[in-house]
Amino acid sequence: QVQLVESGGGLVQPGGSLRLSCAASGSIFSMYDMRWYRQAPGKQRELVAAIASSSTTTYVNSVKGRFTISRDNAKNTVYLQMNSLKPEDTAVYYCNADIRVTYGNLQTYWGQGTQVTVSS
Repeated sequence: QVQLVESGGGLVQPGGSLRLSCAASGSIFSMYDMRWYRQAPGKQRELVAAIASSSTTTYVNSVKGRFTISRDNAKNTVYLQMNSLKPEDTAVYYCNADIRVTYGNLQTYWGQGTQVTVSS
């Protein structure tokens, strides 16, 4: 019923920037909290940034001042602007959103992930 599709990943040099997008589609009635997670090889998935329906944002300490999460409710899309990228930011990035579908319940949905590699 609902799909989240990420885009914008790729290979970038240290100090560079990338902008990830995650677009939700389907029978969406309303969207609530939206989040970006990442998982590096051999590590647990971690929450990177979150944005509430009020647009209040939170970040993991390691990305504060470098990453910015935002949303466009008209497009059912969440973004992650990543600046001053470091090799330790290399991971698969996943979006996640709490969505109420039309005539349905509130559920949490995941995207398929997009690879971000920071390397010279």
